[in-house]
Amino acid sequence: MLSDSEIDRYQRHILLPEIGGAGQQKLKAARVALVGMGGLGHPVAQYLAAAGVGTLALIDDDRVSLSNLQRQILFTDKDLGQPKVEVAAKVLRAINPHIDVRAIDQRVSQENAADLLAGYDVVVDACDNFATRFVVNDTCFASQTILVSGAVGRFDGQVATFKPWLKDSAGLPLPCYRSLVPAAPDIEEDCATTGILGALTGIIGSLQAVEVIKEICGAGESLAGRLLIYDALAAKARFVKLAWDPQNPNNGETGR
Repeated sequence: MLSDSEIDRYQRHILLPEIGGAGQQKLKAARVALVGMGGLGHPVAQYLAAAGVGTLALIDDDRVSLSNLQRQILFTDKDLGQPKVEVAAKVLRAINPHIDVRAIDQRVSQENAADLLAGYDVVVDACDNFATRFVVNDTCFASQTILVSGAVGRFDGQVATFKPWLKDSAGLPLPCYRSLVPAAPDIEEDCATTGILGALTGIIGSLQAVEVIKEICGAGESLAGRLLIYDALAAKARFVKLAWDPQNPNNGETGR
């Protein structure tokens, strides 16, 4: 049940028919794991904490550096050198004392992913490398956990939701991340070498938070099976239908 304080805090959500009191209680009961506390992870964490997600796990082994501050908005100069998850967790607990924020100072790997991500209702992929994305995808595929993935380039970004154990209207399994990216590119670029518009990570991360809330509350239309692409320079957004890939080892039919 929601306390009087929580009802006051979340009243703007409760007024929404698509969320209401029942949806807010679902948010309070929900468990979300966030992989990556970089530019995307900050708006995701901040909005999910403010929204009242009951348990929020932050998973990252990085330390705060000066170049992070252009887009990682929960950090300040005084946090330099500190574990990202510890600093972020402290800020999020101040934003919303009603939630359980867990700081996990580890890097997700093939060896620990199943344990780190076990028991969560939704996993958010906010990481910055393909190796971790593949591990997170494969773990969510095996456990049938909803995965909300986001990625950014210099001036563009994308968001997708993956539920590959479900089928579309044609009876085909919905795609997973490996249907979008079958293999890592030979040369993996990152913002340290190409640059990144800081505000763009706020847009894409916020969209990820919206999709998480929708999935938890059962509101609106899921992004599962579709990719939302945002081009900041052109100020345009578009949707792309993701194709099911029968050659994908995690194609929704194998391993069951």
